[in-house]
Amino acid sequence: MRALDLVDAVLAGRADAGEAADHADAAIRAGNPRLNAIVDYDPAVIPPQVAALRARLARGERPALAGLPVTVKDHIHVAGWPATEGYAPFAGRRPAEDDVAVARLRAAGAIIVGRSNMSQFGCKGVTTNPIYGVTGHPADPSLTPGGSSGGGAAAVAAGFAPLALASDGGGSIRRPAAHTGIVGFKPSTGAVPNPRSVSHTNVLGLMAPDVGLVARAFAALRGADRRDPVSVDFAAPSDAPTLRWAWAPTLGLAVPVDAMVRAAGEKAVHAMSAAGLAIEARDPLWPEGAGEDGLMPLQHAALAAAWGDAWRRDPASFDPDIGAQIENGLGLDAATLARAEGLSRRIAAAAAAFFADGVDLVVALTTPCVAWPRDRLGPETIGGRPVGPRAHAALTPLVNHAFLPAISIPCGPAEGGLPCAIQIIGPRFADDRVLGAARLVSAMLGHP
Repeated sequence: MRALDLVDAVLAGRADAGEAADHADAAIRAGNPRLNAIVDYDPAVIPPQVAALRARLARGERPALAGLPVTVKDHIHVAGWPATEGYAPFAGRRPAEDDVAVARLRAAGAIIVGRSNMSQFGCKGVTTNPIYGVTGHPADPSLTPGGSSGGGAAAVAAGFAPLALASDGGGSIRRPAAHTGIVGFKPSTGAVPNPRSVSHTNVLGLMAPDVGLVARAFAALRGADRRDPVSVDFAAPSDAPTLRWAWAPTLGLAVPVDAMVRAAGEKAVHAMSAAGLAIEARDPLWPEGAGEDGLMPLQHAALAAAWGDAWRRDPASFDPDIGAQIENGLGLDAATLARAEGLSRRIAAAAAAFFADGVDLVVALTTPCVAWPRDRLGPETIGGRPVGPRAHAALTPLVNHAFLPAISIPCGPAEGGLPCAIQIIGPRFADDRVLGAARLVSAMLGHP
């Protein structure tokens, strides 16, 4: 039974509130030792939540996610639960209260079943950290599910829990979703309150097996909260009967793509066009220097500001790759940071201009490659060319800097039968349009 069907059965009184949570518990116990997707697993936290939900249902309440198991990324606060971010000095940290998004999921009746693994501080494209180690891919644990939200993606793909609450600062939801064959949604900046975020690029979002579940969970999460001044309430835009699509496989960036991934994306777009969608090949026009190289100083500076002193005192507590980013941040000058901030703003302006010029939605590849061995930061080659460790991430970060909603949906297997995906991108606050389009396209591609 699909997760939403079971939720609806609980709401109708045809299924017990704890049925899905019991299944999640059994699946985690059986499968997590192989994948290491869930960390600090404690099944004792589940029964009190189920009992509280049963009491709510008995009072006549009908929460929209009743009984739905969800995992929460290890840096998002759940009251009384560990929140280590993969950093050993945080091993004993137990936040006193839920983050806003967690509280909203609880209010909607979801059952939090576990914490999902992540890279340290969420700043690496594979899922590993010095506390919990590495997470494997459900199809082949020697491969990575990507990162930094790879634990949540692996948990959904493996059937541990149908929903994962995670974060996306440059593709950390969409890329793991693409690599594991599930749906990953990054909302518009400000759609979901995220008071502890230090950057507008980092947003909270969702992963699930299908778009319908993502849409229902997003409805529970969205909306302004006074603790996050960036968060806003917004209405769905009034859409024309026929939406205008742009097919921009690499978003206009000159980056290598594996041939089989590109072919899968082109096949999906052909199916969309054959089904009657109005699609033209058209790339955004970005400012000079658009891409991760010019933007990465912002991440390095943020890491240095937060962790520079701790890194100097105790480098052994840090993932060496994160330590290298901190060192880079400590060495940055003000002019370099100003240039990176200016580039970020020009990227946002360019994206807004593109959507204002006859484009309602963009479809692009989510990643240029499939999953790779988990002991590497990235594949050694893409499209037959030697590449650096961040080449796998080239197609997602500009969306974050432009404040846009984007959803990754499977578009078929590529090399070796591994999943690959397309992402559907809309203008800021067109989240409902993006979700509706994703549901339609998923059905066209045979991924309801």
